Amino acid sequence: MSAMIGGMGMAADTGSHALDEWRLDAQPYYAPAGGEIEQFEAAFHQRTPLLLKGPTGCGKTRLVEHMAWRLGLPLVTVACNEDTTAGDLLGRWLLDADGTRWQDGPLTLAARHGAICYLDEVVEARPDTLVAIHPLSDTRRMLPLDRHGELVHAHPDFMLVVSYNPGGGRLLKTSTRQRFCGLECHYPPPELEAAILMHEAGIDAAQARPLVALGTRTRRLVGNGLDEGASTRMLVRAAQFVAQGMAPRAACQMAIATPLSDAADMQQALAAAIDASF
Repeated sequence: MSAMIGGMGMAADTGSHALDEWRLDAQPYYAPAGGEIEQFEAAFHQRTPLLLKGPTGCGKTRLVEHMAWRLGLPLVTVACNEDTTAGDLLGRWLLDADGTRWQDGPLTLAARHGAICYLDEVVEARPDTLVAIHPLSDTRRMLPLDRHGELVHAHPDFMLVVSYNPGGGRLLKTSTRQRFCGLECHYPPPELEAAILMHEAGIDAAQARPLVALGTRTRRLVGNGLDEGASTRMLVRAAQFVAQGMAPRAACQMAIATPLSDAADMQQALAAAIDASF
């Protein structure tokens, strides 16, 4: 399999069908806001792990999906949570009718065969999980599987990408952060965000602009009753409701205002923001 990168073809042959189910069938839509595509490619070619940080729903996952397609690589994604352990990433012994067998975890699978492994919201995982990725995130590019008695050397096409939301309260340890290069992800500027809504939901500019204006108004409330404003993801959802025929105010209440806060005074403020936008 090959993909065009800056006008040059790059082979991404894993030599195995183990990652076939992780390959993307079509190009994910992504509208770049700056030089993030070129910076992502630079990190891949330098075999440097990449840290994406930014607010919820600003496009971090979509960027990774787009880059996996652009680079012609499978994308192995793990949504981390407080129950995610090192074993969940590395693998474990399983018992079946024929006895015991080893099953690679998603991180081992990506490292062994060559893929992007994306650990979404990595700070939510248990501390031992972060320690497990250290050997892969420096110049060694290796993964010790102590339970299997094996040392996996990362495939040349392996790339480790992690993401987190700095506003979420939990931060990465310094010993982990300094192994990565990083990209700051932000909400798109209004013109670009409107174009994203038009593409994703099939609405026109006249319908997209008020939704973007509402998103901007909610983001101004951060620190004044809201932890985060409306994400681009939430605006897309509202736009999809509008495209389906729902009244814009009802769509915004359902997709944005109600999920953002339970507080009565904040619901009033969000209702006022919806009225001001439409």
